[in-house]
Amino acid sequence: MKLWSDWGFSRTGWRNSQRGEYWVVAQALLITGFVLLPVYRPLELALSPAWLYFSWAIAGILGVGAIAFFIKGILDLGNSLTPLPYPREDGQLVQTGVYAIVRHPLYSGLILAALGWTVFQFSLPHLVGALMFVLFFDAKAAREENWLMQKYPDYATYRQTVKKLIPWLY
Repeated sequence: MKLWSDWGFSRTGWRNSQRGEYWVVAQALLITGFVLLPVYRPLELALSPAWLYFSWAIAGILGVGAIAFFIKGILDLGNSLTPLPYPREDGQLVQTGVYAIVRHPLYSGLILAALGWTVFQFSLPHLVGALMFVLFFDAKAAREENWLMQKYPDYATYRQTVKKLIPWLY
């Protein structure tokens, strides 16, 4: 239970989501829903083996990128890590490592993983799910950034120089 309180969870927070507890619940439901989605291909694609292997290579690259963003994001955050979008009281603003490339690498990693699985499966429901990941994590990151700007005066400058979810693009 100490880990939960260190991360900022509290009984009051679960009642009113003062630190974004409901965002964490919604994220867990979204990820669980994505994992449970059935694979559906509207047209059974008759892909040549070369095209199939190419798509699997793309899916693999996305998967490796997802793992890299996720693990490096966790390691670079160190003691500032929390599943809540609200920053830890004892946290630091991290702008180095993967955070010099993208402001929310953990979210980026989850989005890349969803896209990689979608490409691997050629699944229409998973494509919709991956798009929902993008929309959800964009909204969650926007909420988180409001809190980060309140806590860290130099976050506004960081925000102008580093992209939000997709390195060098968005």
